[in-house]
Amino acid sequence: MIGLIQRVSEASVKVDGSIAGQIGRGLLVLVGVEKHDDEASARRLLERILTYRVFPDAEGKMNLALTDIGGELLLVPQFTLAADTHKGTRPSFSSAAAPELGATLFEYFAAAARECHLKVATGVFGADMKVSLVNDGPVTFWLQVGGNKV
Repeated sequence: MIGLIQRVSEASVKVDGSIAGQIGRGLLVLVGVEKHDDEASARRLLERILTYRVFPDAEGKMNLALTDIGGELLLVPQFTLAADTHKGTRPSFSSAAAPELGATLFEYFAAAARECHLKVATGVFGADMKVSLVNDGPVTFWLQVGGNKV
């Protein structure tokens, strides 16, 4: 699974003009599911997201995690993260999970996040979404787990 995490001061996602999810200070995570991912991959990615130290401490160093600051989490499914862009001028989605698996693992991921974190909002799998954010820093990291990735 892939998580593109962005440290934000605020973020929201709209579907059909209505807000589906929004957060204040925390992390916006674009979530991609690859065809070989499973629940173990989802749990590992969630663990990394919640404990990844991207927030500043008293000295301004990135030493604090989302759980340390009590930040909020916005999860947005985005299958295009699984694109193969190594050659040509058109992305290949051969490594992306089928929609059924992608939806199942995204929902599992979101449910697991809600079990261990206070404020979790989500986008809608398969919907045309409009994402707005104020990237704080900017701070953006690509996390990938599963297969040979840890």
